[in-house]
Amino acid sequence: MKKRKKLVGTVKKVIKPIRPAEPEKVEIQIHEADDLYKEIRIENVVTDEKGQKGSLKQGEDVDIVVEADLGPDKPKP
Repeated sequence: MKKRKKLVGTVKKVIKPIRPAEPEKVEIQIHEADDLYKEIRIENVVTDEKGQKGSLKQGEDVDIVVEADLGPDKPKP
């Protein structure tokens, strides 16, 4: 069994890599998070429902899904 929570965020900035071999990243502000934990940075590679790769742009709204696996061997909180 999986438990999940959906959060809403906004892409605050696109971070260009220092070296060309490194991936571009985006900083996302999570609206519902505590002040010290509002920003996360991830690689700027996303996939749509059809499997097409794309990237996020500054100012775009995003959904963040947090998912935990509560299998038969894991105690329920």
